[in-house]
Amino acid sequence: MAGRLAGKFAVVVGAGQEPGETIGNGRAIATLFAREGAQVLCVDRHEARAAQTVDAIAAEGGVAFAHRADITDPDACAGLVAAARERWGRIDVLVNDVGIGGGGDGPAHRLEEKAWDRIVGVNLKAMWLTIRAAIPPMREQGGGGAIVNISSLASVAGHDQVAYEVSKAGVNRLTTAVASANARFGIRCNAILPGFMDTPMAVEGIARATGQPVQAVRDARNARVPLRGRMGSGWDTAYAALYLSCDESGFVTGALLPVDGGMGVRIG
Repeated sequence: MAGRLAGKFAVVVGAGQEPGETIGNGRAIATLFAREGAQVLCVDRHEARAAQTVDAIAAEGGVAFAHRADITDPDACAGLVAAARERWGRIDVLVNDVGIGGGGDGPAHRLEEKAWDRIVGVNLKAMWLTIRAAIPPMREQGGGGAIVNISSLASVAGHDQVAYEVSKAGVNRLTTAVASANARFGIRCNAILPGFMDTPMAVEGIARATGQPVQAVRDARNARVPLRGRMGSGWDTAYAALYLSCDESGFVTGALLPVDGGMGVRIG
């Protein structure tokens, strides 16, 4: 069924991506939303990466615009919401797909304080800042809206990347709190918990950080996925985000949706 977001205006934060041979979650989400009829504001701290996503969407006949913003800056979050409202007059969908890890993360006894501050600041605080900026106009415009946060299976499982895991657990609680506080306004808030995904940040990023060949990292991750022994892709995350953003999920809010090839059922 085409046109699931026809007439909708969507902001996708993290719509650019690191260079790589596969597609990232944010770019896939922005591309799929445009294919389904939405106009998309592609937000990224690297304007050139956002512009690449816009160009790819335009090449398919979609409508998208690039916007540079560092969402760790409250003024930048207010600015991206203002830019969307100036262009469209409303925001129907906000997707938060910014996340980082590594760089001093680890078990609690080895985790570096600077890494904690950096990872929690980007993954959790910045997501709250974009939501804080978007909710007042969503309430005022009437008709509700949809917020989709990209969390992680690591929010409920793991042991050796404490800052990342705690930040994503915080995203889950942020999601349910926002859902509860805004239900009466028709604003829905849900989160996606991806498992192992074959994205540039995950596979090629790990390969660079560990000095392993890219294919070796890919093979090892594939082997850990129960469903067909293969990681998901950015498109799997994108289709979940599409469902949570369109009217088909109009009675769904506060949900934490695993998209993990069955990895989560192994917990416990």
